[in-house]
Amino acid sequence: MTVAAVVLAAGAGTRFGGETHKLRAPFRDKTVVRHALDAAMAANLDGVYVVTGAVELLDLVPDGVVLVQNHSWALGQATSLRVGVFAAEHDGHDAVVVGLGDQPLVGAESWRAVAEAQGDLVTALYRGRRSPPVKLGAAVWPLLPTSGDAGARMVMRMRPEQVVEVSCSGEPVDFDTVEDLAAWS
Repeated sequence: MTVAAVVLAAGAGTRFGGETHKLRAPFRDKTVVRHALDAAMAANLDGVYVVTGAVELLDLVPDGVVLVQNHSWALGQATSLRVGVFAAEHDGHDAVVVGLGDQPLVGAESWRAVAEAQGDLVTALYRGRRSPPVKLGAAVWPLLPTSGDAGARMVMRMRPEQVVEVSCSGEPVDFDTVEDLAAWS
């Protein structure tokens, strides 16, 4: 079984309100999205994909990461999830671990722990709260929504008996606003 990482980084980030797109915003020693990509790469999965859309990220994507363009990004995160899953499936992967480009404090350990857990529907658990990354096996891919902003979350609601929770360390905060970024800088 091969498992690939898929980093979702296609949204417009309209709530951010900064001088740049939130994924390009400097955070500590890198950009926000580069922290997420580096964690996904450091997990040493069988492939790493980043789904882009609203903002060009080519210059921020390290070698070894497959760039996947979502031309329908404005229809919601579900479209990015589908595009990433399709690319991984096309390359022969059996499962994906999906994380968010605006969660720079989720480390490689979380990606790895979720990937290694048994099951087709696995989620990280941070202090009792579910948050990405989430593992989706091929058996649940047909259940993924085609539009809107609920992707894996919707599948977990549909199949609660299949959900496996893995306790993880790290901080799963999304950087949606300039204030979020400032609070953790």
